[in-house]
Parts: sequence; C-alpha cells; structure tokens
Amino acid sequence: MPTQLLTAEFLATIAGAPQTSAVNYFDAEIKGFLLEHRAGGGATYYFRYRDPQRRVRQIRIGRVEEIDLGDARAKAYAFKKMVAEGGDPHVEGHRLRDIPNFAAFIEERYLPYAKTRKRSWETDESLLRNHLVPRFGEYRLNRITRGDIITMHHAAKEAGYAAGTANRWLVLMRFVFNCAIRWDVLPVGSNPTSGVSLFEDNGARERYLTPQEIQRLFSELERNPNKQVGQVIQLLLYTGARKREVLDARWEFVDFERRLLTVPLSKSGKPRHIPLSDAAIKLLKNLPRASGIPWVFFNPKTGKPPVSIFHAWDTIRKRVGLGEVRLHDLRHSFASVLVNQGCSLYEVQRLLGHADTKTTMRYAHLSPQALVDAANVVGAVVERAVAQPAV
Repeated sequence: MPTQLLTAEFLATIAGAPQTSAVNYFDAEIKGFLLEHRAGGGATYYFRYRDPQRRVRQIRIGRVEEIDLGDARAKAYAFKKMVAEGGDPHVEGHRLRDIPNFAAFIEERYLPYAKTRKRSWETDESLLRNHLVPRFGEYRLNRITRGDIITMHHAAKEAGYAAGTANRWLVLMRFVFNCAIRWDVLPVGSNPTSGVSLFEDNGARERYLTPQEIQRLFSELERNPNKQVGQVIQLLLYTGARKREVLDARWEFVDFERRLLTVPLSKSGKPRHIPLSDAAIKLLKNLPRASGIPWVFFNPKTGKPPVSIFHAWDTIRKRVGLGEVRLHDLRHSFASVLVNQGCSLYEVQRLLGHADTKTTMRYAHLSPQALVDAANVVGAVVERAVAQPAV
C-alpha cells in the first residue's frame, strides 16, 4: 500500500499500464484518499475511513475518466471533514440517493402539506405546475443550485413578468426548500435560495373602486345569470374578506346572532372573526341552502365549494370596464372606503384581520379628494385665524 502524492503527472505515468495485481496508492496529502490501480489498467478513486462503530469502510468517488483529480480530492476532503464531525459518508451517500426529484417532492410531500396548512395553496399549486415543476421537475432536490435559482428568478423577469411576480416564484422556492430541510429530506444549510435577493419592486398596485365603478359593477351583477358568482363578489366587497375565506365559508361558522363569520384557519394560522354588516347579513339570509351541504357557496354538481371564479369574474369586469381590477382589489376597496369615511387604521386593521398595522397601511389608500379635504381643514383654520381682529 504505497503512499504517493496523487497528481496529474503521476496519473499519466500509470495510465493504461497493466500490472499483475491491483495496487492501492494512498494520497500523501489527504488521509484516506486513495487510487486503486487495477490489473487491467483501470483506476478508481476511493475514500477509506472508520465509521462511528470503528469499522473500516470504503466509499467510491469515481473512475479517473469520470471525475477530475481536483474534484475527487475535494470530495475526499469533504468526506474526511464529515468523518471528523462524527458522520458516515456511506450512510450519507445512501441517503442522498434516496432524495426525491423536485416533481415527486412537490406532488407527494409539499402539496398535501400546503393544502392543509396554507390558505394560498391554490396559488402555490398554480405557480408550481405552470412554472417551477416544468423547469426543475427532473432535478433531485440536492442537485438544484443557487445558480439555477438565480437563473429562474431572472428568467421570469426577462419573460415579461413583473418584479413582484418573479419575487413570488423565489419566495415559494425558498419555502419549499425550507420544508425539505425541516422534514430531514435535505441537510441543514442546503437551501439553494439562500443569499438570492428579491428584486426591488416599485410597482405595488394601488387600485380601488370608485363609487361610480361600484355602481356599474353591482348593476352588472344584477343582470348576470350566474347569481352565485355575483353573491360571492358582493360579499367580498361587504366584508373585505379574502377570496378563499368567502369561497370556503361553511354555515356552521356563520353566527347571525353575533353577526360574525368565523374563519377557522386564517392566513395568520389563527381563527379569524369577520364582522357582518347589515348588507352582508341580508345577502347571507337570502342565499339558498341544500340539505347535507355545509358550504355557503357550492357547485350544484359536486356539492363542494367553487375551486375558482376567475373566468366568471373576468367576463364581468370586462363588461363594466374594469379589466385590470382583481378580485383582491375588492379588499383594497373595502379598506379605502373605511378610511375615506373616517375610520381609524386600528379599526381597518381589525376588520381586515391584519396582525401588523404596516400591512394595513398598504390597503388604506385615501382618495385624492379626501386628501384635498384634509388639507382644506388646515387652510380653513389658518384663514379663520387670520380673519380675527388683531389683539
């Protein structure tokens, strides 16, 4: 078992040279790193070590024609470090071979988890199926690199998506990998999104409906044959609730006496109680019910809540000239009406179910006229003061 500093020059001297029996050349620099030179002339890198039970083990690194000497040395050094820290490269190698590819992890682990824990799971599923799984599906999780993530992030923006949309892709990937680490699928410290910065997003939308737009919208809802979609839209505007909070509402969580709609699992992970106005109460009491169906809104064919109302909403908004308005903008509008009518940010925060006033500030947009009226208050006070006789 000769000791030899393994170099490119040494490899050249033994390349293809047959011998009567195999010889192991142990590297003079990294203990345990060796080159097995076989009788037929082939050569393979290995790392030999003692496992935590003090048994001699050997793990294959690769044939000389498969892996560069520098890369083989780097792997041997990583194995040596692992052993020094109490690990076992052989066990780790088996574990890494069991790591699923991205598509399998999403389908078998992440989506089942998200559907029970995240109210936004439908958004996650859409982003994953339409964008992220097609890009990373065949990659094993441990083979996705930071460079791959950066390329994905920039590609989204180059494809014409807004900075905020590209950032949502990155944030979702970060969460997916954090789940993989938390569930021991990947080792700690192996999240490839670490260190990848979000794009600066100066395009945050400030869109809310004017009274005239609300009037046009409700007139269209009265004419629209899809009454259930119209009722969903009205309730969204009456309550400021999130879309799924309304679509997933159950009668058992509607308390007419206390005038509350309870959301058992809100976005914050806690129950949320949505106050019901007179208009909301009237709408709910007039809704049809079906025996054995617990949902406030349901598909007559399946008896389950609607998966999406996007296409119906898209038709309605275009008919009334609101093509750029999203369903979520009804929540913006709810908050804006409250602020413009003199409600405090604290009241708006409670009604929207925000844990932080900073989040409420994003929704509470004053109309330009309200700002003018506020400025006029100061102007009027100053003018009255000036008009007073001098003392």
